[in-house]
Amino acid sequence: MTDNNDLAQRRARLTPEQRQRLAQRLQTARGQVRQESTIPRRAAGEPAPLSYAQQRHWFLWQLDSHSTAYHLGGTLQLRGKLDRQALEDSFQTLVARHESLRTVFRANAQGLPEQIIQAESQFKLTVINLSDLPAEQRTTRARAEAIRIHTTPFDLTQGPLLRVVLIRVEPEEHYLVVVMHHIISDAWSNRIIIDEFAACYRAHSEGQSAALPALSIQYADYALWQRNFLEAGEKDRQLAYWRSQLGEAHPVLQLPTDHQRLSTSSYQAAQHDFVLPALLMARLQQQMQARRATLFMGLLTGFQALLFRYTGQSDIRVGVPIANRHRLETEKLVGCLVNTQVLRNQIDGRMPLNKILEQVREAALGAQSHQDLPFEQLVEILQPERSLHQPPLFQVMFNHLREDYRALEQLPGLTVEEIELGERGAQFELTLDTLERANGQFSARFTYAAELFEAETIARLGEHYLRLLEQLAEQPAQCLGDVTLLSEAEQIQLRAWGVNDRHYANIEPVHRLIERQVMTCPEAIALIFGDIELSYVELNRRANRLAHRLIALGIKPESRVGIAVERSIDMIVGLLAILKAGGAYVPLDPDYPRERLNHMVTDSAIELLLTQRAIQERIPCPATGHILVLDKLDLADSPEDNPIVTLHGEHLAYIIYTSGSTGKPIADPI
Repeated sequence: MTDNNDLAQRRARLTPEQRQRLAQRLQTARGQVRQESTIPRRAAGEPAPLSYAQQRHWFLWQLDSHSTAYHLGGTLQLRGKLDRQALEDSFQTLVARHESLRTVFRANAQGLPEQIIQAESQFKLTVINLSDLPAEQRTTRARAEAIRIHTTPFDLTQGPLLRVVLIRVEPEEHYLVVVMHHIISDAWSNRIIIDEFAACYRAHSEGQSAALPALSIQYADYALWQRNFLEAGEKDRQLAYWRSQLGEAHPVLQLPTDHQRLSTSSYQAAQHDFVLPALLMARLQQQMQARRATLFMGLLTGFQALLFRYTGQSDIRVGVPIANRHRLETEKLVGCLVNTQVLRNQIDGRMPLNKILEQVREAALGAQSHQDLPFEQLVEILQPERSLHQPPLFQVMFNHLREDYRALEQLPGLTVEEIELGERGAQFELTLDTLERANGQFSARFTYAAELFEAETIARLGEHYLRLLEQLAEQPAQCLGDVTLLSEAEQIQLRAWGVNDRHYANIEPVHRLIERQVMTCPEAIALIFGDIELSYVELNRRANRLAHRLIALGIKPESRVGIAVERSIDMIVGLLAILKAGGAYVPLDPDYPRERLNHMVTDSAIELLLTQRAIQERIPCPATGHILVLDKLDLADSPEDNPIVTLHGEHLAYIIYTSGSTGKPIADPI
């Protein structure tokens, strides 16, 4: 979850008086007082439509009603003297308090799904007693029962969609299995349930009623309000932002897999857990603070950089769930309020890591300001190409979680431990969860489609992710393409396989080699053209003068500069000057047909043209209108020193055009 969740959590811990003072201070800082309307309660008997998030879950369930990918919950091992009646009464209180926990979903007479909120009834705890089994079989059987409970599909039309089972292993050892369908809950709701369950259990075990504050609304009220709020104009405002952010094309991320993709999206989930070392995280947090970024942004930067290195795709899009709890009424509400945002980053290997972080920061802040538009609406309006085996708009997910289960440590007479089962369907091919625990420790988990990836591949992915985080923390100015992901053992293995381990990113550009030659043999002959001879020092001097003029005109790395000259000394000086300025040259043969030259000038987006007086009229003018005629140019006052331009081996050097099958020349960037 994004940093918006952290703000909401901190606000939730404030007293009502503190919240009021905070609101007043915010209003004063903004110079205006804005009255935010509250979410109203539904009228009695008013139909309860599905929220946009619920609508998507309803659609997915209809596609595959046996999927367990959207089952939420967990299994707790309870050691000590358990008060079973207090346990049952606690869940009775929760089910009565939160309508979501007794909601089912059915189509109305018009075929549209609605929420059906069932009346309060006596909650009955299901108990499985394994105490009659041989002692050596009980733990294995308890785990098998917990997996069965987790992986039994829900019927959204019948319910209940909350499943609570107590497995008795010993008189003072139990497994508590709690499973819900995502359509009625989310990760934030899980924390609410844990905290309120702990409060209820403590109270009921002492023969008292839990003192929980009244809820101002229920989830169905929120679902109705959400639709009215967005349809009143907010949807169009936020959609305009997301259109500009995501563009018209929506490329699919092609992660390299160990096994061929299936024609279905029903994959089994597997997990790989690894530690985020304390020293690394401390250094990363310091680096983020220095750059006015958050830890979430740094962790996402590392993940998007990793995806670029593995796929080679420059357009990296990652799904990020957000709590969507920025309204006070929703902070203690159980229900599916979570929204998913698509955070896009356009990356190439020449980018410094801090530049990638800067782009992540801008995308995250923009998304936070436009977080109300449901992901489901975004998909419906943008209409990306749909596929049954790949989700739309993004194919991998990142989630930063802050876990706090300290309430479970306060259950009287009990020691509580979470049991990992790991048996469920995979929502995506790859998900990265980073966890920040209450004790300050950090860990990470890759959840992946077991049919696509080998466990060793994902373990290696985790190691490479850590290396990227280390470089972001220690050398943020380093270019992504220069980061060495491979461990020493992996490099030794590559050498054993005979793979060339030469680091091409460190190859010097051509003009640097000429500058070095000037230092060693300045008077050596560099060029001969007819009767004209030019030494390395004179060639370098003339190229430097022209390069400084190009830089003054705005030429920089990746700028396209056309060059249309006869074969001459000017041609070599011009090519060298363009490279020294950081630009990429586009050779334009004056003998080409006018139509071909027009296409090349337009297609390559030339910013400036170098040419000669005799052929100037034959060459189309670039859109910018900038033309330098070399044999009329006076560069006597231009500096002669080598320009200082930061270049990377992967920067564009030139664009050459080859004949295309359609008759139009095709650009080949080098």
